[in-house]
Amino acid sequence: MSESNVEFGGEIKIDIRDSTPDWSPYELRKAPEGAPNVLVILYDDTGLATWSPYGGRVTMPVLDRLAKGGLTYTQWHTTAICSSTRSTFLTGRNHHANGMGVIMEGTNGFPGYSGRIPKECATIGQVLQDNGYSTFWVGKNHNVPEEDISSGGSKSQWPLAMGFDRFYGFLGGETSQWYPDLVEDNRFIEPPYTPQEGYHLSKDLADQAIRMIRDQNASNPSKPWFTWYNPGADHAPHQAPEEYIAKYKGLFDDGYDAYRTWVLQRMIERGILPTGTSLTDFNPMPEEQANPADHVKPWDSLSDDEKRLFSRMAEVFAGFSEYTDTQIGRVIDYLEESGQLENTLIFYCADNGASGEGSPDGSVNENKFFNGFPDDLQENLDKMGTLGSEATYNHYPTGWAAAFSAPFKMFKRYAQYAGGSGDPMIIHWPAGIKAAGEVRHQYHHSVDIVSTILDVIGIEFPEVYRGVKQRPLPGVSMKYSFDAAPDDPTEKKVQYYAMLGTRGIWKDGWKAAAVHAPLTGHGRFDEDEWELYHVDVDRSESRNLAAEHPEKLRDLQEAFDVEARANFVYPLDDRSAREQLTIERPQAEPTRDRYIYYPGTTSVPESVAVSVRGRSFKIIGEVVLQDGAQGVIFAHGSRFGGHSLFIKEGRLTYVYNFLGIPPEQTFTSEVLASGAHSLGMEFIREGAGEHGESTGTCKLYVDDQVVASGPMRTQTGKFTLCGDGLCVGYDSADAVSGQYVNPFPFTGGKLLGVGIDVSGEQYLDLELEARAALARE
Repeated sequence: MSESNVEFGGEIKIDIRDSTPDWSPYELRKAPEGAPNVLVILYDDTGLATWSPYGGRVTMPVLDRLAKGGLTYTQWHTTAICSSTRSTFLTGRNHHANGMGVIMEGTNGFPGYSGRIPKECATIGQVLQDNGYSTFWVGKNHNVPEEDISSGGSKSQWPLAMGFDRFYGFLGGETSQWYPDLVEDNRFIEPPYTPQEGYHLSKDLADQAIRMIRDQNASNPSKPWFTWYNPGADHAPHQAPEEYIAKYKGLFDDGYDAYRTWVLQRMIERGILPTGTSLTDFNPMPEEQANPADHVKPWDSLSDDEKRLFSRMAEVFAGFSEYTDTQIGRVIDYLEESGQLENTLIFYCADNGASGEGSPDGSVNENKFFNGFPDDLQENLDKMGTLGSEATYNHYPTGWAAAFSAPFKMFKRYAQYAGGSGDPMIIHWPAGIKAAGEVRHQYHHSVDIVSTILDVIGIEFPEVYRGVKQRPLPGVSMKYSFDAAPDDPTEKKVQYYAMLGTRGIWKDGWKAAAVHAPLTGHGRFDEDEWELYHVDVDRSESRNLAAEHPEKLRDLQEAFDVEARANFVYPLDDRSAREQLTIERPQAEPTRDRYIYYPGTTSVPESVAVSVRGRSFKIIGEVVLQDGAQGVIFAHGSRFGGHSLFIKEGRLTYVYNFLGIPPEQTFTSEVLASGAHSLGMEFIREGAGEHGESTGTCKLYVDDQVVASGPMRTQTGKFTLCGDGLCVGYDSADAVSGQYVNPFPFTGGKLLGVGIDVSGEQYLDLELEARAALARE
């Protein structure tokens, strides 16, 4: 028998009756006596001036309740974008040290941007699991490498491998609230019921959080739990029940210019900001350096139609945020009813400033932003009556992003300014915080949350985890502030900021910010002008003191470089969203020219499915038709961007839905005869349009005959960020075409499979090969 490394303290004889057991080497570690439960609620895309506890116009009844019983932080900051901030919550290290210097769709192969959390950065989930906690993750993830988001992909960075006992939510950056792309633990699932039956993701997530906590307490009531709760709100698409949207009718008619002035006064009255705080300019970047997509149109320059549309978009956003808060309230009520609220440490916060991804005109399909395609005001107006429903993937214009991030400059993605990094944070813990309803002005950052949780619980982060020496935690525990006076000094000393080519640093109450817009492709970082702000006395970063204090500016620039090199920030990358999102990344499954998919397969995520972006392609389905055959043969994407090959009323139809812009590009055959057929289409790319979209000719085939043809354009970027994947024999989630209702399964015959070719080979040659290959199935 081989020797064991376990130090056994009993006695072993041949006969068990003569032996003495020792359980101590096998006992699981328990949490410290009295350790609190921990609930971290992390919203998306919410600036400091949004919510009611901070003076904003968006009513948050549950957050108001927690603020009255807890502490409201006024100088709490993030990385200015979602994946990066979320990584700091996971590991307690800076985002570049986590390999998360950008969203998962923009990873580029450098250490700070790898998209993979290194082993020297173990997670809070892993540490708490090892110290007697149950760990649950509900809602958004956006920290799994894009190439791993598939049924057969590596699960090494999925939540269950990162220290969480349970996961229920979505892995991407965003998803439809009505038709979400869901994962439970390590498998993809369909939503449990439909929007017509009352489904909304915010409601579902509250149900799941309650279920996880309730089930754990039923079996292990003495064991504390850690729940990371990540709603889809306030990220696009802004979708909510109409009754919540209706609450805000007319409340934003005064416009975003007026809102900024109004909310600043409210923030000052509530003690969020000091008297004398100034508003910054809507468009502070020099024109030659600015990103045109981030420009704000002055309210007074808008037409009456634009004002009506933009106000409605803000109403939808507000209803979405409040509805989600109300659903979270069900979790808080459950904790109170079950006697757990008193000793539950709650962090209620957001991951970055308000989002400017809606462009100056707002959007009914945010996917246009990621495809570098402009929004169309008339299209937006035409769909105003359906904003917030499943018919739109809407996002408000940049003016509201600047307003909800008031009084600061800019918004999400601008890491050098508080408009991108300044966020709400309310902490509630009746058993451990004596003060109630007070504010705290100490400067802190998302990297401090892990240190705070461990400090409160009373455990140390291990120096070595699973044999790997750990990177030290740079965060500063906020626990001291629980009993501090509102204006007591912060214990934090320095924090760098860097995102998408923007950069800055805060140190001892001063801040240096480089003037550089994200996603412009300008480069030339050595030519950036730097601004200097004394944040301790100029909270809105409105008075540039670079000329008066050049030595202070040099000190901060040098400090930034030190932090940047220590955290793998270089190289800086300001390339366009379309460039970053379409980088070719190593795949576990090598790309190929031909793909074959079979019916019954779970939806294949876009990150690992065949890519038809910017190229010619062919699709062939092998079928045996009976009378009355109908349904989807192939579908990929959603009504906001995608394509589908299907049979309806006996006719073969191919639809390419270009960014949801009507009309659908449709090609249809005559009525099909029963029997075996090869049914397909071919797109021949012949050029590019004004915005980079591919243009060419589409041909629809029945067997070896072209039955319809005509011009067609295709997207250069992704079909969708919400996760609607490639399907064979049905259309999951939100249907690609309005000509059928999902899932519209293939019936009335047999679908053998679907072949897709991107090699450029002739369609008829491929047809023969596909027929032979699929006939064997």
